Amino acid sequence: MKSRRFLYFIARCRRFFKRHFKDKAMVLILSVVIGMLGAAAAIIIKNLLHFTTRLLSQAFPVADVNYLYLIFPPIGIFLTLLFVRRVVRDNLSHGVSIVLKSICKSDGMLRFHNVYSSMVASAITVGFGGSVGLEAPIVLTGSAIGSNVARFFHLNTKQTTLLLACGSTAAMAAIFKAPIAALVFTFEVLMLDLTGSAILPLLLSAATGTVMSVLFLGQDVMFTIDATQGFSVGNIPFYIILGVLCGFISVYFLRMSRWIEKQMRRIKKVYVRALIGSVALCLLIYLFPAFYGEGYNNINDLLHGEWISVFNNSPLLKLMGHEGLLVLAVIGIILMKVFATTFTTTAGGVGGVFAPTLFIGAFVGFLVAHVAQVFLHVDLPYVNFILAGMAGVMTGVMQAPLTAMFLIAESSTGYTLLIPLMVTAACSYLCVNPFEKYSVYTQPLAEKDNLRTHNKDKYALRKLPWHQTIDTNILTIPVHSTLRTYTDVIAHCKRNLFVVIDENNLFSGLLVMDDHREVIFKQELYDKVHVEDLMIEPEEFIYDDDTAAMVLEKFKRTGNFNMPVITRDRKYIGFVSKAKFLSEYQTFIADNSED
Repeated sequence: MKSRRFLYFIARCRRFFKRHFKDKAMVLILSVVIGMLGAAAAIIIKNLLHFTTRLLSQAFPVADVNYLYLIFPPIGIFLTLLFVRRVVRDNLSHGVSIVLKSICKSDGMLRFHNVYSSMVASAITVGFGGSVGLEAPIVLTGSAIGSNVARFFHLNTKQTTLLLACGSTAAMAAIFKAPIAALVFTFEVLMLDLTGSAILPLLLSAATGTVMSVLFLGQDVMFTIDATQGFSVGNIPFYIILGVLCGFISVYFLRMSRWIEKQMRRIKKVYVRALIGSVALCLLIYLFPAFYGEGYNNINDLLHGEWISVFNNSPLLKLMGHEGLLVLAVIGIILMKVFATTFTTTAGGVGGVFAPTLFIGAFVGFLVAHVAQVFLHVDLPYVNFILAGMAGVMTGVMQAPLTAMFLIAESSTGYTLLIPLMVTAACSYLCVNPFEKYSVYTQPLAEKDNLRTHNKDKYALRKLPWHQTIDTNILTIPVHSTLRTYTDVIAHCKRNLFVVIDENNLFSGLLVMDDHREVIFKQELYDKVHVEDLMIEPEEFIYDDDTAAMVLEKFKRTGNFNMPVITRDRKYIGFVSKAKFLSEYQTFIADNSED
């Protein structure tokens, strides 16, 4: 009885909004509501992480039982694996990729469990020391909130996609207190069109998420910095070097993570894979304790000059007295972090690469500044280079330079270091682009042709359902028919084009009535001339497995206005009209535009 009343109340709310608000007004109101819900999800997931971490630290004080921490990551991975396999029963890896796929394949519709499942799973994984970040699961959670709110109000595809983006924008703005970066992320990574109808709802969501975060998490930004030095033009060559280094490290990260995933996928038994990945992660954390958890505390240690604490409890600490060995240890952290992150996710943990890329970038920036100071005797500002390195690696791995620049600027010092961030991000992007066409999020989607891009023409040619334009009403004539049969068919048809097929329904040729006008009026030839003597072979066919791009290319190449569609074994299917194909193409582009 109570459930019926609740459903009745929900239905009344929906009718009220539909009756009293136009679509644009409703989207604006919902963008604020989604902003609040997305920010709430970000706040909850952060508090879940702090609660788990604090609970473990109280149960096992670090000073007393350091190495007991090595058992926590496997426990977290196995708990996450059980939660995903037994409760959720769906794929939660690569949260941003799931969002991108839903935009491309499902009209922006995400399953309801995504509202909470990634939040819980990632909090368990990271809280127990998994070497991943919370940001991608938070983006997925916020997106799912927006998508399901849109579904509740029965909104169309464009509005659903927009509200999905509002949810991800609010969640990201809340987690970093970076509204502009969150807004840019939506256009640059989620590839939403930058249109007038999208800007205002996204602005409202970003602002709402940031305000909610300030109210519940305080004014402090993510990266606490005591002071930074002003930008010096003389340091530009070193920022260029840093950007190039970040670019090549990003290529290494992308390719190595894919290689590790491929090797781990060969282990078919899920729990065996989880065990192997967990043991490998524990060994890495033993050597580099900084790999335990998100790593933001280690980034802040670097920013405050307390780099030695990064190696606390590490067997490498005894070697830190020599500068050359310190450099080798930092290089080890940079190169091995991708192993720790990928082992966490492939073993069964849930998390993203936001935090790992920032972590690696911070150490790359520290390395460049330290090498310049110790070996080249050039005094570079450590803080500036650490921040620029974070922007550089994030740019390379995500191929999102604007997002990286604004994120670091807003979550740290403001915009005083904008020029160094620009130089580093640009150099990193230029180095990555020739080697990697897709980002860490888009690569798995591009492999399966599930990627939507800002290029509407290219996207339309890849996804256009051109088979819907096939005309199956063109009459067929058996290949051994006489001219008499041909003329009987003409008498009952208004078209001048006919298909000749054999006894197995395989395509044999075409009959074009205009080419046979002299023959069809000579009755003395009706039983002497056969169809196979009159038919012609088309210069090119459209195959049923061709893409829309291939179909368009064949129309351009032949200049034909109609082309037959057959299978690879020549079974006849129908005809495609160039006019109808182009009309469907234009409709598809219009339907997938934001305005």
